Amino acid sequence: MDKFTYIFITFLACIISSCSKSDLQYRSILEDAEKILQINTDSAVAILDRIDPSNLKVDSLRAKYHYLLAFGHMRQNRSMIGDSLVSFAHKYYSGKDVVRDVRSATAYAWYKFWVGDTPGAIAMLDSIVSLSNVSDSLVAPTLRVRVLLGASEYQGETLISSARRLVAIEKDSLRQTEAKYMLLSAYENAEKLDSALLLSEELIDYARSHRLGDKQFMFELERAQILGEMGRTEESNRVVEGIFKKSSPDNGAADYLHIQLAMNALNSGNLSLATKELAIADSFAVEFRKEDDTYYRSYSNLVRTMIDFKQNGKMKLGHVNGLNNRQQERYNRAKASQWESERSALQQQSRALALKTESQHKTVVILVIALFAIIIIVSSVWIIRQRRLRERENEERAEALQKMVDELKSAPVQMKAEVHTPEALRRAMLQQLGIIKMVAETPTEQNREMLRKISSIESDTDGELVNWNNVFELINTLYVGFYDRLQASYSEVLTLKEKQIILLMIAGFSTKEISVITGQTTSTIYVRKTSIRKKLGIPEKEDIVTFLREKTSD
Repeated sequence: MDKFTYIFITFLACIISSCSKSDLQYRSILEDAEKILQINTDSAVAILDRIDPSNLKVDSLRAKYHYLLAFGHMRQNRSMIGDSLVSFAHKYYSGKDVVRDVRSATAYAWYKFWVGDTPGAIAMLDSIVSLSNVSDSLVAPTLRVRVLLGASEYQGETLISSARRLVAIEKDSLRQTEAKYMLLSAYENAEKLDSALLLSEELIDYARSHRLGDKQFMFELERAQILGEMGRTEESNRVVEGIFKKSSPDNGAADYLHIQLAMNALNSGNLSLATKELAIADSFAVEFRKEDDTYYRSYSNLVRTMIDFKQNGKMKLGHVNGLNNRQQERYNRAKASQWESERSALQQQSRALALKTESQHKTVVILVIALFAIIIIVSSVWIIRQRRLRERENEERAEALQKMVDELKSAPVQMKAEVHTPEALRRAMLQQLGIIKMVAETPTEQNREMLRKISSIESDTDGELVNWNNVFELINTLYVGFYDRLQASYSEVLTLKEKQIILLMIAGFSTKEISVITGQTTSTIYVRKTSIRKKLGIPEKEDIVTFLREKTSD
């Protein structure tokens, strides 16, 4: 049973220890996630999602977790609404670790963009890319984000230097092409159309030589727009016609191509042609975009407004409202997308908290059940051991008592005659009192019967468990006439029962043992002891035996 308890407790300890990871285990998990973050971002984020951040008590672990998770979300282009604690990671790594400092700062800037603070995000990215102790390979992803956000804000002159630097440090040809395209946008927004046109031709040649059809299409459309802005409408129209020849008149971007033709006609003063091209563009938009035509209408409504103004010489409020409504619609959609992202992040956090609470509840239930099981097992083991111990002691005692009784009964006559010698008599009396005391300690019916046998060895007990005449003689012999002195001093004051209690107390019997021998309850014994004190004038705190020995010895 003891072995089973030990195994159970060991097993429980293993379960409890497995419920919570150590800091060393968390450190190892985070290191694994960091190693694969650049190679397989999805797997790294999946590893991080299995960690409950509330269990990370050390700042270094918390900072690393929030930095890796936010950086992973940025690489996945996922919502970062729930990554606000990346700011803690950025502060932690600032001035400590260059790589993590730059990456956590980049993720923090991207978080700012997600919550609507694009100017703050751009300012933060500018401060990072201006650092002198950062290698090009490390700063490239940060610079890439900076140029992307600048392009989304239609920055011109301020974006050109960053875009040029990005083109220079990009090692991958496709990424370099993307950087050149953003530089092209910066040139256009800065109205450096000659530079934009040269760069568009370079991009078209690259796409053609690498057979990148979709990108070639996009670059040629961009070239047509630049030519149109430069007033070279005929060249712009020829570029658009060339696109149609290569990709059929009903290609997926036909609506935008016809809008470009409409703008070219508008810039040339041919309002009827502009109106015709815009109508064609609208028909394609209905076919291609269906209900999702907000982006297209942001262009078409502006062109329509300009055509109406050219035709009538007046600006209609309806057109302005239309333009404003389209912009408001785009803004509302963006806000709705942000709210949806926030709601999704909150739902994810709520699910994580619910799972944590459920896990903690299960752990508590397991611990409570295990605790009760341990208590029950330990109690059962203790009770069984105590019971077996008592049984063994009772068996040994019964054996010893039976042996004593048998020896006393079977003693030769001459030995009984010799019992009157002082030493033999004292030994016999001690033996009898010792046997009586042993039996009285365990008041079972078997022991009561044993007590009767002992007491009836020499004479009848008159129904009592002991032969009191023998007890009186034993007390006198063992304690130098104590019974006779008690009789002489207090025979008229004390009752027989009270005298019996006093004699048993003198012999060293406990209250419970006295109750067994005299056949009275323990409460009755206590009452009689109180009566003895009152009759003999014994103080409450003084021992009865000590008092009587002193009084009877005088």
